[in-house]
Parts: sequence; structure tokens; C-alpha cells
Amino acid sequence: MTGGHQTLALLLFSGFVAVTLGITTWVSRRRHGSAEEFYAGGRLFTPMENGFAIAGDYMSAASFLGVTGLIALYGYDGMLYVVGFLVAWLVVLFLVAELVRNCGRFTLADVVAARMSERPVRIAAGTSSVTVSVLYLVAQMVGAGSLVALLLGRTSGAAQAWTVIGVGALMVIYVSLGGMRATTWIQIVKAVLLLSGTIALTALVLVRFHGDVGRLLATAAGRSGHGNAFLAPGLAYGGSWTARLDFISLGLALVLGTAGLPHILSRFYTVPTARAARRSAVWSIGLIGGFYLMTLVLGFGAAAIVGPDAVRGSNAAGNTAVPLLALDLGGGAGSTGGTVLFAVVAAVAFATILAVVAGITLASSASVAHDLYASLRRSHGKVRSEVAVARFAAVGIGVVAIALGLLARDLNVAFLVGLAFAVAASANLPVLLYSLFWRGFTTRGAVWAVYGGLLPALGLVLLSPVVSGSPGSLFPAVDFQYFPLQNPGLVSIPLGFLAGWLGTVTSDEVADEAKYAETEVRSLTGAGAV
Repeated sequence: MTGGHQTLALLLFSGFVAVTLGITTWVSRRRHGSAEEFYAGGRLFTPMENGFAIAGDYMSAASFLGVTGLIALYGYDGMLYVVGFLVAWLVVLFLVAELVRNCGRFTLADVVAARMSERPVRIAAGTSSVTVSVLYLVAQMVGAGSLVALLLGRTSGAAQAWTVIGVGALMVIYVSLGGMRATTWIQIVKAVLLLSGTIALTALVLVRFHGDVGRLLATAAGRSGHGNAFLAPGLAYGGSWTARLDFISLGLALVLGTAGLPHILSRFYTVPTARAARRSAVWSIGLIGGFYLMTLVLGFGAAAIVGPDAVRGSNAAGNTAVPLLALDLGGGAGSTGGTVLFAVVAAVAFATILAVVAGITLASSASVAHDLYASLRRSHGKVRSEVAVARFAAVGIGVVAIALGLLARDLNVAFLVGLAFAVAASANLPVLLYSLFWRGFTTRGAVWAVYGGLLPALGLVLLSPVVSGSPGSLFPAVDFQYFPLQNPGLVSIPLGFLAGWLGTVTSDEVADEAKYAETEVRSLTGAGAV
């Protein structure tokens, strides 16, 4: 890319970083240091503010960069991610949002521990939440690396590595200094920027084709090299029965996984009431729905205007399709319009990554401090406050995410997020639904549900084509591929529910009817909710 692209994009990105660091500094001076302030922002956000923040949290680099890239490369099959991400919000709205807000305090484990033996349940749920968060963080790190490689015209590992390290350092600063209040405002600013940029690009694509969507699709199919097959199912997931099962597995993970994502669940604790939580979800559905409809136009627009070959040539996984589309829409390489539009899109994508990693890091550090540390310290005495531990945890989680992000930098970011969704649906969703709706659920069932979904999901990924045995694997030189599907959800999600049922029916513990009744009343009415 030209020096103009680099300079302008870096200036815009630096401006966003300066604004967000200013927000973080301002909030850090006003904070009270309490756990409620750090984890939930004092529960002072309005439904609209929280709805924008949820949208900012959910519309990640996987959506803006990865999904559009998959549509540009695989057409119809790439749209599965859009459908899955959007339908998942109906599950959140009807099954989770209000009930979680009524039953919990800061984390997923609060909901489960309300009627179980706290320590084993908190350790299990905390471990699962941190695992899901780290997987999600890796996807954002990979997106950051891909973007800077395009921006600076450098594909060297060193350029990507320093970008990932820089993003990791910023997210630790946001979380450790500002907590939930700063993170929320960063996500609101980012959501406005991302929606504005997406609307502008969508309008330009439609203007290019004079508003004729049929012509857009026909041009995309013509340039794809696959003809009409580009607009039909099967290009990525239809070659064999294994591919079709992979398709079903991915769909299950996307639809069910959102309700188990720790950083999404934690957002419902930042509003004062359950009604506000429900209205937050409605706001976010409107914003997210509009965004994903526009990603369809951008994905097919990239295929029609840039071409899949150029997209693949820039980044094999398709992660740079949107910036390349912006460059072309603005007038092409070397033009002033192309330079400006490319720089704006690159800056918005960087902002997207920073805001999302801040939210995920906060949720995972809250799980470490509020669930894992709080459970373990009882046998060693209170040494540090939870908030102090959460700040240390943010640093440790950042280091782990950076290391894994460097390892997985050649994988598509939407695919990586799909793995995080699969683990969330396998480990977190069963224990959450059983705790809310099954009167006889026991502590053993809760622990087994978490580990019975978490361990198979991780194990199957390790034994899948993602890690070894194929040219696009993390370790292509070795082969320990024994599980044929790339997405483990088809097997691991039922195993999570089965393990929870089996643990309960084989347990000697008698479920506490009074605690279940209290949980049921609280979840449905909000009586006694924090």
C-alpha cells in the first residue's frame, strides 16, 4: 500500500486510540473501586446505551472482516455465519437475557451457584468461561495481524507479531484501568463508527450497480469462477457427507453459542432492571440485524468488484476483503478517494478489534477473580481484593491470547469465532439451561455438564483437520487427525447436555427444592435480584 494509505489510516487509528484512552483515564479517576463498579459499571447504563454496547461487543472482527471474506470466497455457504449469528439473538432474547439478569450478579457462575455447592460449580464455570474468552480473543488477534499486514504492505511475521502485541497491551490498559464503564463507552463509540462505515460502503456498492441487487449477484457469480454454483449451497460444505455434517455442526454452534458467551452475558448486568436487560436485547437485535444484512452486500460486492482471486491473493483466508473493497470503491490504488476510504475502513476495523478484545478480556478476568480466585481463597484466607486480582488476570489472559493469536494467524477469523461458539454451546449453555429450568438438577450434574461439553469440544478440535493433517492446518507437517469435522458442535453439544443429565441422575445429592423455587421466582419476576 502507498504511504498515503499508511499515514492516514495510522492517524485515524491513533485518534481513536487517543479518544478511548482519554475515556479510560477519565473513568479511572471517577471509579469507586468496588466490584460492582468494575464488573458492571455500577448498573447505570440505559437500555439504548447497553444495546449499542452489546452490538459493539458482538459485531467483531469476525463479522466485519471474516464473514465478508467468506461470502466473497464461497458465496452462499459464507452466508451461514450471517444467518447463525442473527438467529442466535432470538435464543438470547427468549431464553437468557431477562433470566440471567435476575439470577446473577456478575458472571455465568453466579446463576448456577445460586442453587448448588458454590466452589466446584464456580471453578468449572470459571474455567469454561476463560477458555471460551481466550478462543474468541485469538480470533480478534488474527484479524489485527491480517489488517496490519495489508495496511503496511508487510506480510512478515514480525509486523503481525508487533501488531498483536500492541493490541494486547491496549486491551489490558482499557480493562485494568477503566473496568466495565470505560469498556462500555469504548464499545458504544466503536458501534457507531462501525455502523456508519458499513452503511457508507453498502451505499457505494449499491450505487456502483445502480441499486440492482440481481446484477450484483450475477457479477459476483461470474467473477467467482464457479458460475451459478457460487449462489447455491455446497461450494464450501457440500462436496461430501463429511462437509454436510460440518455445515450442520457449524450452524448448531452459531445458533446456540451466543447464549453461552461470557462477555455477552455479562453485559446484561450493566443495566438496573430485568426489563432494561430485555429492552437492551431488542435494541441490539435491531442494530445487529441491520449490520448483518449489510455484510451480505459487502461480501458479494467484494466478489463482484475486487474478485475472489485478488481477495485470496491478499489473504488466503479472505480476512482483507472489506479493506480491498473500500480501496476499489474509492477509486483504486493511488487515488485520493481510495486512500481515504481504505484508511477509514482500516481504522474502523482496528477500533472494532480493540473494543471487542476489551469486552472479552473484562469478562474473562471477572471469571478468574470472581469465580476461580474467590472459590480458592476460602481455603487460604483473603489475600487480595477481587478487583486487584481481575486486573492481574487481564494481563495474564492478554499474554495467552497474544501467543495463540501468533500461532493461528493464517486461519479465517470467522472460523476461529465459530470454534469459540462451539465450546460455549457445549459447556456453558447446558449448565445454564439446566440450572434455570430443571428442578432436579444437582451440583454433580452442573460440574459434569461443563466438563462433559468443554473437554470433548477441545479434544475434537485438537484431533480435527484444523490442527493437523491438511495443508491449511496449524501444523501441516504432522498428522494426528482422527476426527473428520472442523467444527465439533454436532458431537460436543449433545455430550454436554448428556453429561449434565447423567451426572444428576447418578448423584446421591437431593436437589434443594426451596433454592430452585427461589431461583424460579427470582428469574421470572426479578424479586430479590441485585
